[in-house]
Amino acid sequence: MTFVSVTQSFNTTTSMGRLTLNILLSFAQFEREVIGERIRDKVAASRKRGMWMGGYVPMGYDVRDRKLVINEVEAAMVRNIFERFVAIGSATTLARALVAEGARNKRGKLIDKGFVYKLINNRVYLGDAVHKGTPYPGEHAPIIDRALWDKVHGILQQSPRLRASNTRSQTPALLKGIIFTETGSAMTPTATKKGSRLYRYYTSMDLIRNRAIGEGAGPLRLPAGMVEDVVIGEIRRMVRAPEIAARTIEAFRRENATVDEQAIVSALAGFDQLWAALFPAEQARIVHLLVDRVSVGTSGIAVDLRNDGLGSVIRDMLMPRHQEARA
Repeated sequence: MTFVSVTQSFNTTTSMGRLTLNILLSFAQFEREVIGERIRDKVAASRKRGMWMGGYVPMGYDVRDRKLVINEVEAAMVRNIFERFVAIGSATTLARALVAEGARNKRGKLIDKGFVYKLINNRVYLGDAVHKGTPYPGEHAPIIDRALWDKVHGILQQSPRLRASNTRSQTPALLKGIIFTETGSAMTPTATKKGSRLYRYYTSMDLIRNRAIGEGAGPLRLPAGMVEDVVIGEIRRMVRAPEIAARTIEAFRRENATVDEQAIVSALAGFDQLWAALFPAEQARIVHLLVDRVSVGTSGIAVDLRNDGLGSVIRDMLMPRHQEARA
């Protein structure tokens, strides 16, 4: 490809023309870089003065006359998230609660764990303007005070494993009272701590009380998380089974001739999302509604489910929809 100028002696088919083109391109690149440096310097100087320089507007603020001003409704939610994180100490648990409450961010999406972490690490809520990691006093008003910020980040400075173990230590045993060995001995929740980590188990009362243990008793102590995952997996399998949906609809029809079949099917399909949003105590309640007995033996783990308890769970899942419809 060649370039020939009709008004000037400029032809890229010659060595002099190519030299001239390269010189012009070099000056053009130089001018672009100078403009970029001026823009970056202007942005840096403005940020150091605390000015808002555009971009995604953080929840809790609106932009007026190129300045951040507090949106009181959103600011109340921001304060609530900071305060609840201090009380709970877990972004995962807090995010589940917020999803269950239908809390949404500025773009209308449900608040997830990633959003919670970004929010509680955003220094704009302290009234700071940050440029390349360095905070400067901002022109906007803060939403939270330094004391609350320090509490939150005091928790964040703990290792994730320690915070996770603290959360698990407050988690109720899902299978308490319904898990037994193959010989009929109850298994009770126990825990041991090694360093900062907490290990949960279900242990046979025969082992705890040093009773005589016969042959075929099966495992006498099992990791709690492993057993609970098996039981939860069985619950999810039951809820997804087509015959369970048919039985549930028939049971509701016997109670109410105008039952909404599509609402029941949708509720069953959304069980996994509901489960993830529940507090541990609510999860334990559902397990006890749906599980009659868990037996641990040499052949594995047997889960006896209760279909009659599913109706209560479905009613709880449908309740918010009925309330919204009435509103």
